[in-house]
Amino acid sequence: MKKITITIIMIILIALCFSLRVLANDTTILEEDNTNSILTMKQKQNTKLQEYVDKYDSEAYGLAAYILNIVRWYSIPVCFMGIVIGALNQYVLGTRRLDKKHKGYGMIMTFTTILVLCQVLPLVFTIVVIGWRG
Repeated sequence: MKKITITIIMIILIALCFSLRVLANDTTILEEDNTNSILTMKQKQNTKLQEYVDKYDSEAYGLAAYILNIVRWYSIPVCFMGIVIGALNQYVLGTRRLDKKHKGYGMIMTFTTILVLCQVLPLVFTIVVIGWRG
């Protein structure tokens, strides 16, 4: 009975999603604004990439440094979420089941290691490329 009820609700929701109509007159203004914002975002990213290329005097090293900087910023929230999930497994679910406790401990150690590596790797890259290359 539950499966039938859920199926009927899903069919009704899908039908409502496809039957909705957008009543807008200024679609060209929206498209122009979106195009302009995309172009400005792309130009900002290209200028940041060009700054890294100028700083490292090489396109390959500049691109690598740019990618490492992006990884450094995006690794923080991802790793913190992984650490929180691992802590929930270890300290909340692990009180009843030993396998969840070990899984949580493994997740905490894994995400902590990834976080440290992602934060230290750009520094090591900069020291090696600028310091040893001269």
